Amino acid sequence: MSARLRRVVAEFLGSALLAAVVVGSGIAAERLSPSDVGLQLLENALATALALPVLILLFIHISGAHFNPVVSLVDSAIGLRAWRDTAVYIPAQVAGCIAGAVLANLMFGASAVSWSTKERLGAGTFLAEIVATAGLVLVIFALARTGRASVIPAAVGAYIGAAYFFTASTSFANPAITIGRMFSESFAGIAPSSSLGFIAAQLLGGGIGYLLVRYFYPRVTV
Repeated sequence: MSARLRRVVAEFLGSALLAAVVVGSGIAAERLSPSDVGLQLLENALATALALPVLILLFIHISGAHFNPVVSLVDSAIGLRAWRDTAVYIPAQVAGCIAGAVLANLMFGASAVSWSTKERLGAGTFLAEIVATAGLVLVIFALARTGRASVIPAAVGAYIGAAYFFTASTSFANPAITIGRMFSESFAGIAPSSSLGFIAAQLLGGGIGYLLVRYFYPRVTV
């Protein structure tokens, strides 16, 4: 297996496992706490915050463990990864998140695909996705450019876990997972009609995050 193919497979599998965690824990939360939305969100956030560092540690030395098109785009824009890698990473991430959502549906005895009807897009959630994604990019690349890459897994898990609560959108911050969540009519789902707005906000947030990284950390330091 070529090195590039190995990286692409890692991005696919990591993205699939991430989506399975997000969607699966959302389904479990609905069933465990059917009358308490706050507790459902806590359960969903806790599972994601715990799983993210593990998944990043599993794949960071293979593909960089992006699992997120915005992270891949910024990685190439900053010059840390070739654009040809990003061009194949993004389809793998999207396909992986779809596969992970389908897997989660099946594990909980639901239909493989059940399109979400959960409308999430509004002015507040659009702004929240910009903030969530810009913050995620800043966390990752500030640490990478200051010689603290070893703490990225824990920092990303902590940031996303917190952002579930401090953003109105519950911090999707990832176009691939946004697409994957469309495939599950569950707590973590998002209606297709809301997904394009979320993705637009995430790309905008990624651009802002990139500019902040270049402003605050113009040179790599160790």
